[in-house]
Amino acid sequence: MSDTSLEALRRNLAKGVPPGHCDEDAVRRQWWAALATLQDDLLQPRSALRGVWLASPLPALYEPELLRHLRGWVWAPEDLGNLLGQGAPMLPGSSPEPGSTATAGEGFERLALENNDGTDPLLLVITPRVQVALALHGPPERRQLLVRFDPVTLSATLTLLDQRLRRSNPEAGQRLRSAIGALGPLHGDDATAPSFWPRLAERLATMAPSVTLQPLVHGGGGETKAASSELALLEALTHEVRTPLATIRTLIRSLLRRADLPALVRQRLHAIDGECSEQIDRFGLIFHAAELQRMPRNEQPLARTDLAQLLMRLEQIWQQQLQRRDLGLILDIAPDLPPVLSDPSRLETMLGGLIDRFSRRLPSGSTVQISLQPAGSRLKLRLHGVGRSECLPAGHGADGPSAEVVGPVLSWSPETGSLQLSRQATQRLFHSLGGRLTERGDRGLTVFFPLAGSGPAR
Repeated sequence: MSDTSLEALRRNLAKGVPPGHCDEDAVRRQWWAALATLQDDLLQPRSALRGVWLASPLPALYEPELLRHLRGWVWAPEDLGNLLGQGAPMLPGSSPEPGSTATAGEGFERLALENNDGTDPLLLVITPRVQVALALHGPPERRQLLVRFDPVTLSATLTLLDQRLRRSNPEAGQRLRSAIGALGPLHGDDATAPSFWPRLAERLATMAPSVTLQPLVHGGGGETKAASSELALLEALTHEVRTPLATIRTLIRSLLRRADLPALVRQRLHAIDGECSEQIDRFGLIFHAAELQRMPRNEQPLARTDLAQLLMRLEQIWQQQLQRRDLGLILDIAPDLPPVLSDPSRLETMLGGLIDRFSRRLPSGSTVQISLQPAGSRLKLRLHGVGRSECLPAGHGADGPSAEVVGPVLSWSPETGSLQLSRQATQRLFHSLGGRLTERGDRGLTVFFPLAGSGPAR
């Protein structure tokens, strides 16, 4: 019997395409830019649009107006439905149960994801004018975005999907064949592919590097079903949060290039852009922490990092971030500090996440004091809240009596409604970056980084 897994489909899409050379962050940015290009540029105008789309392991399309015109099928993890409760839709717009039908404008039909399907994202869109398949593929550090428009590859892809549905869900297969047949002759526009890549490049140029979502991966036999289900739900939630935020941020940065914006409008747009970036990074850190909890990586090589210069470069960004919560910032850096061992590309986002985590427990009107001082063979980075009766009553640290642990990586504060990384998860993330975090409730927190000549303190 031929292999009809979705992983086999991705391999077929990769035939004839040179291997990729991207890491996970880079290829995920390409994926989000490709989705935005497809929905905002290729699938226009929408007034008479009709067609079908198929995706895995989560819905990839997110424009409501677009979804009203197309019929969808999604192969999704079974655990998502169980976690959200019996009878509840898996995701907004989905059909309640696997195998239930949906027509254009009524969401999508959910199909069962099998063990050998893989979890890299996959999307196939078929309309009378545009036919395209998108997927992520490849091993770590050799990742690639696959985008295929050619009729031969797309015909082979549809044949494989038809064979799979004939085996696993004949009724859904019949509905899909009928929906494609109702589209009539498919006339792919020869200009689609040549116009896609320049528009994709334009979007990538406006996207700031950011922590991006990692794929849902299956770990070794020691992992519990509960942990696997939690990561599946985290993947779904971060997808649902990051997708609209990334779209909003792209649109805002496009508007900010205009020279005729009133000053107040420009100020508000900058504030919205900052909030979007902050939340995208926040949810990315949560998923990184979950991934590290589940599949501890080998120790990564660390590099010389000018921590003092990094802090000074980020000072203005943090001031703007804290001002939105009516908080101040004081940065105190000792002169002539030596470099430390860390990973500067990841450390920048991690420090931003630490500021966010620490500041969420401070009352309005307080000040976050950040100091960087020598401490023997290390540098000591300390965060302390000042003002408003020293900010916190005794015993109310980030994971103190008022916080509730939510799984292995999250904690939740009933008082503030804040969901954030737990102390243990934050410590593990800093350890992977060469640092050692200590936290003592209301007295603030401290991170020790090894000097570049002393070797990492693991």
